[in-house]
Amino acid sequence: MSGMKPIHWKKFEKFLFKVGCEFRREKGDHRVYKKRGLLRPIVIPRDSQLPIFIIRNNLRVLGMEVEEYLKILENL
Repeated sequence: MSGMKPIHWKKFEKFLFKVGCEFRREKGDHRVYKKRGLLRPIVIPRDSQLPIFIIRNNLRVLGMEVEEYLKILENL
């Protein structure tokens, strides 16, 4: 389909830092990131593997296509 697969939250965090997000806070097992110009924060759970639907929802908030995400992920 799109080549997306669940990834570890730490790898997704590296992706977020690469695209300009910064860590704001942690509440329970959820980490919250902010990026200038976004209307909503990026929220990810600290689970071992992030499910695809969480990745897709956060890409939608970032306004990013899956192909662009996969290309950036390759270079991490």
